Order: sequence, then structure tokens, then C-alpha cells
Amino acid sequence: MKPPPQHARREPASPWRRGVKAVAIVAAVVVVAAVAVGGFYAWSLTSRLQEASVPLKDAPVEPPALSEYSEPFAVLVVGTDECDDVVAAAFGPRCSDPENDGARNDVNMLLHVSADPRRVTVVSFPRDLQVAIPECTNKDGSVFGGTDRASMNTSYEDGGLPCVADTVSGLTGQSIPFAAKVSFGNVVNITDAIGGVEVCIGGDGIDDPDAGITWDAGPRVVKGFDALAFLRTRYGVGDGSDLARIGNQQQYMSRLVNKLRSDEVLSNPGTLIGLANTAVNNIEPSESLADPIRIAQLAYTLKDVPFSEFTFVQYPVLPDPYNSNHVVPDEASAQVLFDALNSNAALALTGESNGNGGVVADPSAPTPAPDASAPVEGTPTPDASASPDASGTPGVVELPSNVSGTKADQATCSAGNG
Repeated sequence: MKPPPQHARREPASPWRRGVKAVAIVAAVVVVAAVAVGGFYAWSLTSRLQEASVPLKDAPVEPPALSEYSEPFAVLVVGTDECDDVVAAAFGPRCSDPENDGARNDVNMLLHVSADPRRVTVVSFPRDLQVAIPECTNKDGSVFGGTDRASMNTSYEDGGLPCVADTVSGLTGQSIPFAAKVSFGNVVNITDAIGGVEVCIGGDGIDDPDAGITWDAGPRVVKGFDALAFLRTRYGVGDGSDLARIGNQQQYMSRLVNKLRSDEVLSNPGTLIGLANTAVNNIEPSESLADPIRIAQLAYTLKDVPFSEFTFVQYPVLPDPYNSNHVVPDEASAQVLFDALNSNAALALTGESNGNGGVVADPSAPTPAPDASAPVEGTPTPDASASPDASGTPGVVELPSNVSGTKADQATCSAGNG
């Protein structure tokens, strides 16, 4: 049996392509959490946002308002592998390689925020996930005719941020009204603005020449190029796969959310203003996000969301029967996930923190208190289609075991294999 036709592409040989450039994690902060602690700053930088903005098909029709955004919404956060001026000198041959001519969306995260009660779910999509890419028009006017099968990380070069949004929307069935893109240099600048993030290195430490790091096990504050290297490391964690790396990136996201909600950031006006200014200067937003009122309006919805309701998951996948280096969607498991999001059900993770061993539990973390919303052992668990309880709240949904992930109140460490 011949494999289905694929979108013909040149496969770059350079190892830096293989490392997921997880700058999108910081963009998520830019779009939501950072702004939640101070939206006032963006007035002076509105023009810069608008100059960089791009249109989206699902952008909201109604203008932003000085009132709470009451509807559920989704924000697509895209990290590209562009070798911009900030990192060109540091990365040397990786940035001068003629094979690296163009940008790919190596990180794709869909941040879903539910209505009352507010819950936040971040879904990460593997870069080599085989998906359908629709017809897209790039900034230079060139038209990509679409394909039934190609790697997720090729959609940005096909048509920029709008093309990635259309691709993810087609895969998930979710409307995507807001989106933002960041690159290599952006993550360096933004991470420095918050003074770095303390991560946990477990196992035997991380030894990854491709990412340029050799770190011992233990806690470590990463910022600037160190943060970028930590987010890019692949061969230094778990089984060395892209899927293991996603689990490691989710550790960073969880600890980043905790820091942004801490007094260290909230009570420091200088840090807030510096982060805000850096953020606005380091993202390419959709037109729907190029307005300070809208950004503050969306960010305000997150101010009281408990850490137990911040969930980071990986889109469920199956092995690609045509290429062992690729994966394909597990549509049945994905349907359970997105049905639960659409019904605003509480999510119960039944699988591992990361199915490919990217993270392990932090042995120094205190045992979390029992979650009152979790199902009692031995009792049936309602699914997303179950009737809501007397208060109108849907029941808890147990996600399939291959929807791996963690909650923001769970402490994990990189499963270093150095």
C-alpha cells in the first residue's frame, strides 16, 4: 500500500532544526498571564503591535471593551525557528547554514480558557504531527494550495500565523480568534525581563551538545540563552524524542505561571513594566490582539483561576504507519479532550506526566492536598456528555491515558539522561 501523497519539502540536515524552539511558552505569558498583572502599559505601544499584526478568519467581530470578557476563548501561541539578530552571533553555524532558509513553527500551543468557572488548558502539538494544511496566502502574496498530509511545523512557512491558526482549527474543530508568534531572540529578551525561572533538573542531569548545555541535577534558574537551551533540549531528557521534550517544556510553563502569579513579580512595578514593554516589542500578534484593551480584557479573566485548574496536555497521537519519525492524530482520544473543553468539564489526568519520559515527579515537592473536584476511587466518572449537576457544572472527565500532561500545582523535574 502506497502512502498518501505528501507535500514535497526539503528536509534540513542541520541539528538545530531538530530542537523544538519552545519560545512559544513565553508568548503564552505575554498574551495572558503577564498582562493580567498590568494592562495599562500597552497604550504607549499600541502602534507597534498593530504594525506587526496579521488577520485571522475567526477574529471576533465585536470591538474590545472595558468590561470582563465573559465568553470562552482560545489563543494560539506559535514559536518559530527564525535565527534573528539576537541569536545569530551566539548560534554561529546554526544560523549561517544555507539549509535554514525560512521559518518553521516548531512549537504550537493552543491555550483554551473556559467560561465560568474559568479553567485554563494548554494543548501542545508535536512538530512532526501529520496534518492537513489548507490553502494559505503568505505575506508576499504567494499562495500555497494546501495538502492532505504534511508535518505541522511546515504550516508557518506556507502562510504565516494565519495558516497555522487555520491548520490547528481544522485539526481540533476549535475556533481560534486570537494568536501570537515569537522567535528565538524573542524568548531571550522576554525571559530576561522576568529575571529567569527556576526549573528542576532530575535524573543524571542534562548533557545535550545540540542544545549546548551540560548541567548537573538540581534546581537551576534559567534565563536568556540558558532558558532557550533548556526549552530546546531534546536528547538530554527522557527518551530523546520530540514528545519527551514537550513534557519538559510543560515543566517550564508550570513554573513560569507560578512565578508570574508570585509576589516577586506582582509586587514589583519595575519588573511588570519591563516585562510589558519587552513583551509588546517581541511578539507578532493577530489583529485581534493588537489592542491594549483587548489584551487586558482577556488577561483579566485569569486573575482568580486556581493553579489546579491550569492543565498542560499533549495532543494525543499514534505512530505514523508510513514514517517512524512522524506521528498521526489519535482522533478518538482528541475528541474526548475537546468535548470536555467545550462542555467546561473539570479534567482528570489518567496517564503519565509525559508518555515519553521527559519529566519525573519532583522529590522535594510537598505532597499536594487532595483535590475536592477529583473523583472518589471506586465511583463512576461521568464523561463530557453527562448531564451537569444541580449547580449546572459538568462532571469531571477522565482523559484517555495517552493525553499526557500535568497541572500547574504539580511539581516536576526534567528527566535528565546525561
